[in-house]
Amino acid sequence: MYAFCYLEITMSMVDEPLYPIAVLIDELKNDDIQLRLNSIRKLSTIARALGEERTRKELIPFLSENNDDDDEVLLAMAEELGVFIPYVGGLEHAHVLLPPLETLCTVEETCVRDKAVESLCRIGSQMRENDLVDWFIPLVKRLAAGEWFTARVSACGLFHIAYPSASEILKAELRTIYSQLCQDDMPMVRRSASTNLGKFAATVEKAHLKTDIMQIFEDLTQDDQDSVRLLAVEGCAALGKLLEPQDCIAHILPVIVVFSQDKSWRVRYMVANQLYELCEAVGPEPTKTDLVPAYVRLLRDNEAEVRIAAAGKVTKFSRILSPELAVQHILPCVKELSSDSSQHVRSALASVIMGMAPVLGKDATIEQLLPIFLSLLKDEFPDVRLNIISKLDQVNQVIGIDLLSQSLLPAIVELAEDRHWRVRLAIIEYIPLLASQLGVGFFDDKLGALCMQWLQDKVYSIREAAANNLKRLAEEFGPEWAMQHIVPQVLEMVNNPHYLYRMTILGAISLLAPVMGSEITCSKLLPVVVTLAKDRVANIRFNVAKVLQSFIPIVDQSVIEKTVRPCLVELAEDPDVDVRYFSKQALEAIDQVMMTS
Repeated sequence: MYAFCYLEITMSMVDEPLYPIAVLIDELKNDDIQLRLNSIRKLSTIARALGEERTRKELIPFLSENNDDDDEVLLAMAEELGVFIPYVGGLEHAHVLLPPLETLCTVEETCVRDKAVESLCRIGSQMRENDLVDWFIPLVKRLAAGEWFTARVSACGLFHIAYPSASEILKAELRTIYSQLCQDDMPMVRRSASTNLGKFAATVEKAHLKTDIMQIFEDLTQDDQDSVRLLAVEGCAALGKLLEPQDCIAHILPVIVVFSQDKSWRVRYMVANQLYELCEAVGPEPTKTDLVPAYVRLLRDNEAEVRIAAAGKVTKFSRILSPELAVQHILPCVKELSSDSSQHVRSALASVIMGMAPVLGKDATIEQLLPIFLSLLKDEFPDVRLNIISKLDQVNQVIGIDLLSQSLLPAIVELAEDRHWRVRLAIIEYIPLLASQLGVGFFDDKLGALCMQWLQDKVYSIREAAANNLKRLAEEFGPEWAMQHIVPQVLEMVNNPHYLYRMTILGAISLLAPVMGSEITCSKLLPVVVTLAKDRVANIRFNVAKVLQSFIPIVDQSVIEKTVRPCLVELAEDPDVDVRYFSKQALEAIDQVMMTS
């Protein structure tokens, strides 16, 4: 506590401008957690006021002795110290930051330890080589030999920083220590060692990689705790990238095959998640001979979670294989998964299955995939239907629009009236893309009426998307087509008895105006908006003011003066405060345009 007492005395004698710093230092020991937290987050301010030498001699020792029991305060301290090198006098004094962080590496709370390790790695990666040997490596060894498992857990994350700077004797010692951590009595330590093995292995020389590291890896893959084994799966991909292809096939491939049949579903789940990366590590030939059977097993696993993970990788995995192999091995599983008892499996499959079309080619897509698409489009679970709809363009590129429209369009029309609004929303968002692919004629026959129908949907998000959809269609097919097929039907709806639908029409008019141009806006859209200025509902009237403001850049100056301004002047006297506010805003916008022109 001496360091802090000295801090208190010296800060009480500082000049007036530094008074807030004295307050911050005083708050470091306050009973109120929020005040301590506030002070810790301003450590850099305190350090700047104290200067580099006093920060090293007084502030850092105090922080090392600080036995705060609040995890939030400790977490903030661990984070702050990671960027503290400039405040202690640069790299030559970086080692003074290690003691408080070493203490934080031993606390019980995981997130504090993780942040302390992250800060130590950041500092260590900047430290000079001789300082690493003198200060950082001893710290790693102390933590690795710590009585509490928390210290040993933290040590595992520091080896990849310490190892490159060590002498040959020290390197051998560090490899031995890491091997011991991988056989620690506490599963949490072995988990940490398994998680960090890839990072440590990346710094180890090739000769020791094949011997020491692979021995450590094999021990972890045979651990009796599934939580350790599943982390070793991640190590497979990381180590695979470091090894030569033949070593990868000899050491990594057998492990993956064994893991794909592991008794724990969590390990199998991790293999299913990582399999694509593992395929990249072992290369194409072993993938075909050994990993395809393993993947097929995972697609047919008893546990739904494993099937979900495997189904989500169907397209990625198929891309590695030839179309023939994909049709022979993967497609039968895909057919089974499309009618899986778990809706989440079907949803995972639906989110990626469309990507298989370019892989399999036109004939296989028409014969094999289209029936699966159709069955998923009619699935009772909305997310499954949603995932298929959002990826239709990938199929269109392969089979062409004629076949797509014959087979899938009836299902799309059915989904446009789906009882789940998110499904309807997905269809609306897909319509402009579908329209551009189908062409004007086909669109008018089949989908035109739907687009108008959505403007009167019960859900606001659907009505809003429908208005945006009309704008995008007008952009796609041009103002003449819109004048014929959109504008008249939109303007007919302006007399709808429900004010929310009238509001939607106002929104649609506002969006269409820039696309339609000045002439149509003045002759067709503006009169309708002006009529709505006398609507009995205040919400409609203030939206009229907003729409009129959006018309200012579109219509001529003469129209603004003759029609827009008088309407806004009248609305500016409205009894409703919001109507007056938006009307005055629009009038100010007109005045601003007049001044600039």
